Amino acid sequence: MDLDLRLVRYAVFLADELHFARAAARLHIAQQTLSAQISHLEDRLGVTLFERDRRHVELTPAGSVFIAHGRKLLDEANELFAELHGTPLPLRVDVITEGLTAGIVARELRPKLPDVLLEVVQGHGLAATLSAVVDGRVDLAFGWVEGLGKPLPATLSQELVRWEPIGVVVPAAHPLATLDAVRMRDLIAHPLIIHTAEEAVDWQAWNEAAAGAFGLRVGWRLHGHGRDSANAAVLAYHAPAFAPLGAPLLEGIVSRPIEAPVPLCPVSVVWRSSGRMPARRRRAVGAIHEIARGHGWLTRPATDHWLPALHEVTPPAR
Repeated sequence: MDLDLRLVRYAVFLADELHFARAAARLHIAQQTLSAQISHLEDRLGVTLFERDRRHVELTPAGSVFIAHGRKLLDEANELFAELHGTPLPLRVDVITEGLTAGIVARELRPKLPDVLLEVVQGHGLAATLSAVVDGRVDLAFGWVEGLGKPLPATLSQELVRWEPIGVVVPAAHPLATLDAVRMRDLIAHPLIIHTAEEAVDWQAWNEAAAGAFGLRVGWRLHGHGRDSANAAVLAYHAPAFAPLGAPLLEGIVSRPIEAPVPLCPVSVVWRSSGRMPARRRRAVGAIHEIARGHGWLTRPATDHWLPALHEVTPPAR
């Protein structure tokens, strides 16, 4: 039989979401259209791919077999099209901003993979980029996986890249700016800004976990995109905010490390592992592991440190 790759794509998206409305939204088609097309595909195949009722959707055993092979078909079709047109597919890496873990990795991947076209995209973090990783529009994304508040889709894999140290940014005229390093207990006297992109639920979760663990007062919960927006809020409210130590700064803002304990954010790389894994992605994951080892990112500080409660860590000291 002739197999329409468009219908294969519809089935794969539905398998990712197990929800007709969400899958239809990602495909930019009406929910009724998706339902009709899935039924048409099942009729042509002579098997039921999805059990569904008004409350849930789940794959049948035949559906699991079809989706596994369907992912390979879609990947191979993309590779074939690129090869025919002499345009190799790029390795798409989500980078929130320069200076953070993902930005450093992207910069150091280029010399390690000189024959791979590297394309940097900005998707505002792991939570916002997850669906793009699932459907292959982004190859690699970075963030605190446990902070998503739900398990990764079964089609994705992850590997820890860094125990990233988090510092505090304050206006240059703020009392905390006079310190060489800020202790967690020093922050108790100063209302904190939690500034995140609305989509960045993992970074929001890390901030809330740290504030709760050390009894910090949250003065403002703000949403915006980019470190410049966060830094502008720090200036406007004359208040401290957490930030990775390598984050870019605005004029009038200073960054200070935090000690006693050093707060760490677990940063992992996430990639799509189902189907046929392209060589460029497989090589990139290996190179990222080398980069992490070279920087010593996988070794926790010898001094007192803190990690979110979902990890087995030394209890936070106050």
